Amino acid sequence: MVFLIVVYDINAEYVQKVHDTLRKYLFWIQNSVFEGELSEARLKQMKSELEEIATGPRDMILIYRMENQKHVKKQIIGVEKLPFDAVF
Repeated sequence: MVFLIVVYDINAEYVQKVHDTLRKYLFWIQNSVFEGELSEARLKQMKSELEEIATGPRDMILIYRMENQKHVKKQIIGVEKLPFDAVF
């Protein structure tokens, strides 16, 4: 399993499609930001789906990959959209 943070800036016409694709795999943290853990197989599947959507000349999806979440320190200022304890 790998911990991922995914950030995207994509043509407005395809924002909802990228959002819906990422929701199948990760937790929605903020507009255009997702995070979570995936197996290598699920990561490959997610990337394949995203590559089909992000085809515009200015489309960009960033995937930050960490081997595990314990080395990531996250600080939230303001209101967290979806606290992890509310997910399940």
